[in-house]
Amino acid sequence: MTQRMGAVLALLLLAGCASDPVPEAQLQVTEAALVQARAVGAGAEQAELGQAEAGLEAARQAAGREENRQARMLAERAELDARLAEAQALTAKNRAQIAELRSELRRLRTQLGEQP
Repeated sequence: MTQRMGAVLALLLLAGCASDPVPEAQLQVTEAALVQARAVGAGAEQAELGQAEAGLEAARQAAGREENRQARMLAERAELDARLAEAQALTAKNRAQIAELRSELRRLRTQLGEQP
């Protein structure tokens, strides 16, 4: 009976270790989020983009050490950092466009003799 309990306990421990698969899909999603952030104009001046890149590298290293749970968590955080960098880049572009449109509107109003 004691041997049987020991065997069951050993199997449960092994199953617990194997429960976190290599987060390949999450690593790919994170890489895609970084590519998208760069594509919309996120640059090295954004701290979040740098954090995302460093986080992805740390996730890859953790996966290489077979620390799959840690790798997944790091990759998820890196994905969120990349998406934040993307959103910030898009927000900055939108604000610049709004400022440009407001300036053009003031110029047109001045030409028509209206008050700005």
